[in-house]
Amino acid sequence: MLLTYLYLFVAIIFEVIATTALKQTDGFTRLLSSLMTILGYALAFYFLALTLRTMPVGIVYAIWSGAGIILITAIGWLLFRQSLDLPALVGMGLIMAGVLVINLFSKSVVH
Repeated sequence: MLLTYLYLFVAIIFEVIATTALKQTDGFTRLLSSLMTILGYALAFYFLALTLRTMPVGIVYAIWSGAGIILITAIGWLLFRQSLDLPALVGMGLIMAGVLVINLFSKSVVH
């Protein structure tokens, strides 16, 4: 099961890298950023598919999307100086809480 979570973690990291690069593609007019985006998403989906061998798709997607939202928002704030207001922070806190509840208490997650 540890390997499954490692695959999911790697998938999330590649998705975050790809989404960050996507911001820099300027509509896919910049070659390096475009290649990073395409490769990042390809690797993200590959590792996501490995995760889905042993975990339910709904649980995996909840973790994947929740973690991705939090990480991309943090990168937007740090690198791109995008502002976050209180409702955005509260919403992300609720997303994190949801991911934790799923992982800690759901019987749907195979431990």
